[in-house]
Amino acid sequence: MKKLVSLFLAFLMLLSAVPALADTAVDRDGPTVTLTVYSQLANYSGIQTGWSAALLKDKFNVEINIIPDQDGTYETRMASGNLGDIVVWGNNGDDYKNAVAKGMLLDWEEDHLAEDYAPYLWENYKAALEANRSINGDDKIHGFGHSVAFTEGSHGAFFYSWDLRYDLYDQLGKPEIADLNGMIDVFKQMKEICPTDEKGNETYAVSIWPDWDGNMVMYVKALATAYYGYDELGIGLYNPVNGEFYDCLDPDGPYMECLKFFNQLNQAGLLDPNSMSQTFDVMSEKVKNGGTFWSIFNYAGSLAYNTDAHMEEGKYMYTVLPAQARPIAYGLGQLGGNRVWSIGNDTEYPELCLEILDYLATPEGSMTMWYGPKGLMWDYDENGGAYFTELGALCNNDKKYDLNGVQWTSPETGNTYTLSSNFNDGCLQINNTTLAQDMQNPDSKLGETFNKDTWVSVITSTTYPIQQSWRDWTGVTTSEQYIEAHPYLIMPELPYSESVMDSGFKVTWSQVTNAIRTYTWRAIMAKNDGEFNFHVNEMRKQCNNYGYDQCVEWSRGEAAAKWELTQQLAGK
Repeated sequence: MKKLVSLFLAFLMLLSAVPALADTAVDRDGPTVTLTVYSQLANYSGIQTGWSAALLKDKFNVEINIIPDQDGTYETRMASGNLGDIVVWGNNGDDYKNAVAKGMLLDWEEDHLAEDYAPYLWENYKAALEANRSINGDDKIHGFGHSVAFTEGSHGAFFYSWDLRYDLYDQLGKPEIADLNGMIDVFKQMKEICPTDEKGNETYAVSIWPDWDGNMVMYVKALATAYYGYDELGIGLYNPVNGEFYDCLDPDGPYMECLKFFNQLNQAGLLDPNSMSQTFDVMSEKVKNGGTFWSIFNYAGSLAYNTDAHMEEGKYMYTVLPAQARPIAYGLGQLGGNRVWSIGNDTEYPELCLEILDYLATPEGSMTMWYGPKGLMWDYDENGGAYFTELGALCNNDKKYDLNGVQWTSPETGNTYTLSSNFNDGCLQINNTTLAQDMQNPDSKLGETFNKDTWVSVITSTTYPIQQSWRDWTGVTTSEQYIEAHPYLIMPELPYSESVMDSGFKVTWSQVTNAIRTYTWRAIMAKNDGEFNFHVNEMRKQCNNYGYDQCVEWSRGEAAAKWELTQQLAGK
């Protein structure tokens, strides 16, 4: 008996020395699970297709059905009692807090769910998870915010890149651009030397679109952010340096100044006349065809225009800052942003949802969301630096690169998949991030960030003469370095969550913001100053009738809350 007991105890000790296999909810041999993802950030509706669909099928045996946030979607899903399996929020304000209050979101700590099924998140996103708890009225963890960084004190890439047709600017002798009026002068000269695009259509300084308008017209408020460094807040703009708030109807405020700028472009024949009615995709095609000279965003400028074909022809769109511009940069930190990843409380697959979010939250998952499957489109070289494969470089240079028929063999399962769609359509259409793209990539041995513009392989790759011309003129290699050398403002990462609006005020807010958008667009497209002034006056009249002062008061309160958090962060 003593020998048997000894053997049994030795067996138990042996078992305790063997690491336990991690629990997993993935059943690769069973039927494919369809998960519903309700994303307030999505611009796509339906079953995810393309390369990310193949990846999800291979790793988790799932397909995802994406539900975007269209008119009435939130209310309908709340009334049904089921928001979805994975739920992604556009911000952590009213809608999110209402869902928390009504018990619609999964408690990640219940039965140790996140600890067991999202171990990377649980270990590495502690501050972001606690930041989520701090805004929840029930003191529970229901998710985490977007763009988490593992270190404090840095800032993200400059979101507003001020892309200009540098080749045309070079032809003009690179005249100094002091301010927005100087931009108009340069645009007029550019149109004289480049009146039509590659398709024979008329060129314009810029082509804008209404798809992404919110409380205000997106491109107008975004120009104010790009030029002054003031961040959007409520129905105005917030100065992160001193906490001041500028309501959008202030006659001397930044929104009105930028509104007048776009109308000046329109009156001069420099604004695409279809801007008020076109979609983002239609605008993008015009940029690709050389139909525009400028964009404050790289995705509506250099990323769309700078193909190998254009650069071989000596055509190039890249950063040129007006002397008085003070772009904003957004601080990086461990708390995460306001776009929340969460899980519906009624999901049948909480463990599986957590495993998927856990993968997306890893460095490899983040790299994959941005650049495609590892091995197929990117990898690490012998020095530990990231690089694009030949296929990855093609997709990076042309987001619409056709992948139909391309085969991908999973290194994990050995299964081979035939891809469909173009690269962009194959990207995960949930449209949110986990790790911050501009934080240092823990998997890189060269100190690179996730942002491809910092990869040694990209920086040292083939440079076209027109690119070298820009580098010689600026004395730097990248847009990031160029803007870094100029004055800019930083919006620090804050544990801020928008205050809840009561139902009556929501109606007022909706009426006011609808009037702002409607009359802003009418003012932009006005044919003369008299018509412009008429629409601006109508905007003020309508907004005041609806309760504009209440909306300003609410927004000023939010600005004060942000400034108090900023002071606390600074130890004042």
